[in-house]
Amino acid sequence: MHGLILAGGEGTRLAADGIGGPKATVAVAGRPQLVRLVGMLGALGCESITCMLRDAESVAVPSFDEVLDGTGPAPPAVRVVTCHTPSSLHTLVDGLAAVPRGDVFCTMVDTVMRTRDWRAVFDGAIQAISDGADAVLAVTPYVDDERPLWVHRDAAGIARAVDEIRSDPPCVTGGVYAFNPRARIEAATARRQGASRMRGFLAQMVADGYRVATVEVPRIVDVDRRHDLDIANAWLGTENE
Repeated sequence: MHGLILAGGEGTRLAADGIGGPKATVAVAGRPQLVRLVGMLGALGCESITCMLRDAESVAVPSFDEVLDGTGPAPPAVRVVTCHTPSSLHTLVDGLAAVPRGDVFCTMVDTVMRTRDWRAVFDGAIQAISDGADAVLAVTPYVDDERPLWVHRDAAGIARAVDEIRSDPPCVTGGVYAFNPRARIEAATARRQGASRMRGFLAQMVADGYRVATVEVPRIVDVDRRHDLDIANAWLGTENE
């Protein structure tokens, strides 16, 4: 499983709230988000890590040894690829093209979860793909988003629809995904056919009959605004309680 971090956005909503700099450098629980995520994907066991970083941003990316403070397993290869993409799907497709062949575990740079939930999603994604899933979505019943993407699932946790219609019980995407090689090809096809956003690509995959599994965790925070950053900092501050 290869790791992919999507940090191609401009962070305009954070900037509007007075949080300067790119999202990749925003500190959550005392560590820049990019640093946190590189360390997390490495600790989970990703064979390589690719960071898609907006080219207008100057971000110092430490070595993997520095991120892990000299602990943990042997570090994977970490690669930073600059981009200037107009949407999340464009960043995803460019990122997938840069990642070595195989399955991919992908996260948006503004996604925050507790360590045990990262592990649950990662392990669940590996299991789901080995069981025949083309893609896996991290989902949560925690909803604190202006435009959540709702996931309608069957009893086995397979997505039957992904749209903007509220699901019952509540279930929304959380910015973490896994894709097998077939889904990687489909992402590139969707972009060539005019899709421009991640949510449109995911919805189309489900509608076209691809097997899209889900892994649910109690809470995922998407850091788009100062309000989200405050929630994430307070929440991770109690992680070991």
